[in-house]
Amino acid sequence: MLTDYEFPLWETIAIICGIDEVGRGPLAGPVVAAAVLFPRWYKPDGDMLEKLNDSKKLSAKVRTSLVPEIKKNALAWAVAAVEPETIDRINILQATMLAMNNAVESLSVRPDLLLVDGNRFRTSLGIPYTTIVKGDSKVFSIAAASVLAKTWRDELMSAYSNEWPEYGFDRHVGYGTAEHVQAIMHYGRCPIHRKSFKLRQLGEQ
Repeated sequence: MLTDYEFPLWETIAIICGIDEVGRGPLAGPVVAAAVLFPRWYKPDGDMLEKLNDSKKLSAKVRTSLVPEIKKNALAWAVAAVEPETIDRINILQATMLAMNNAVESLSVRPDLLLVDGNRFRTSLGIPYTTIVKGDSKVFSIAAASVLAKTWRDELMSAYSNEWPEYGFDRHVGYGTAEHVQAIMHYGRCPIHRKSFKLRQLGEQ
């Protein structure tokens, strides 16, 4: 069960925060991180526990249905984005670390421990942390963070498609699909494209 990871930790640690990010790989749009913490000894209902998983494994409909449940049951949650201009300036790894740290700093409750999806994390917040590879499919709070980050970013990219409809952001949310690459080749880059992400199709290295 996804909650198996948190329960032993709650024996000695009161406030545990799950962190995940989305949007490291796209050619356009921000990288987004979410931080979620649940009350100590929180037990999700069967429906929520059954549905919640790594957001990439869930349909958009299921992800959207989970968002209000996560927000209602969480002790605190926050989402933070780092825009393409900053990604280009400091690189995507540093931007990802910044987004995750900003999400934690935005919480209304300070965690005692951070559980971070992946194998890399850097922080100056002074909060102990553990990185967990594939944590979004193993740890309940990380899975919840994954859903919040993914739905927040997808909604933003869909809104961008109204401003720049020629790129199809509502369909590929900025990832380098054939459709997206063809649009860049035809129209050039728009203001939300990451200039530091090069395209070999344009002869860039």
